[in-house]
Amino acid sequence: MDASSYSIVAIAQAGRLQYEAIMLAASLRLTNPKAPRLLLAEPQPGPLWPEDPRVPEPARSLLGELGAEFIPFESRHFGAAYPYGNKIEALVSLPREKAFLFLDTDTLVTGPLEALEFDFDRPAASMRREGTWPVPPLYGPGYGGIWKALYDRFGLDFESSLDPAQPDEHWRRYLYFNAGWFFGACPREFGARFLDCALSIRDDPPEALASQSLDPWLDQIALPLVIHGLGGGRPGPGLDGLDGETTCHYRTLPLLYAREPDLTVEVLEAATAPNRIKKVLKAHKPAHRMIYRGDGARARALFDRDDLPRREQVIRNRLRREKLWLR
Repeated sequence: MDASSYSIVAIAQAGRLQYEAIMLAASLRLTNPKAPRLLLAEPQPGPLWPEDPRVPEPARSLLGELGAEFIPFESRHFGAAYPYGNKIEALVSLPREKAFLFLDTDTLVTGPLEALEFDFDRPAASMRREGTWPVPPLYGPGYGGIWKALYDRFGLDFESSLDPAQPDEHWRRYLYFNAGWFFGACPREFGARFLDCALSIRDDPPEALASQSLDPWLDQIALPLVIHGLGGGRPGPGLDGLDGETTCHYRTLPLLYAREPDLTVEVLEAATAPNRIKKVLKAHKPAHRMIYRGDGARARALFDRDDLPRREQVIRNRLRREKLWLR
């Protein structure tokens, strides 16, 4: 797909995300010389942020050199109390009617984006997820009852969202995404619907959600309702490169080194090798230790990528024992 037909959107703010944004931007430029515009949505100071959330120097200038453009937005509903809400509120500040691909900032671009087969009129999101929500109570309602209550709240057809290949009350039967990437035809339309759904669920949850935790899951609860309501659904095989050979949502650098393929490590280390990037990233402890001091190689040696533990928590616990868990 032509790089000019859509923009890539991520969140950037002071702290960990500014360094992740540098790694994202550097990997994008390395692997895609004709990359789409990279828009970094940046929350602005206000009553919902006790500290200035804007990216400071020298990270700000470096991101500009890497081709990123800052798009300011106001936090009116979430802010520091629920930073995952940044991705919801940011969308309504983006250029109207310009297709977008949202990437969590802790993502690397590892291959050519032009190989992906987007249909922006049929939005989709990441299927690299676990059955984290809901957690049905012992005496009900079950998965079906909880999700149906949400579809009913927003006037959506529940039955057409189901995966008939999965049995009743198996979490995979129900439309559920990781919000690490998603895309759509217009960020303002998508964002307005996302915000309406999230605020309705947060401020007046359906009775079926009485026992359910909404933090930190609110964005992932609302996302399938938005995508289904806009005529989208589960991604097709033309998007396998996302969470595959084209992008990697690594979450933390220790997890990246522990479990991701060689290509991901090679792209990370090549993208962060230039001195102008190294000078800034060395202020970020995980990058300094994992990439530049060599602790990433130690973490990688602990695991067999062809026989990884099935549960991520097992990987985390071993990294902690070896004092290699950093975030």
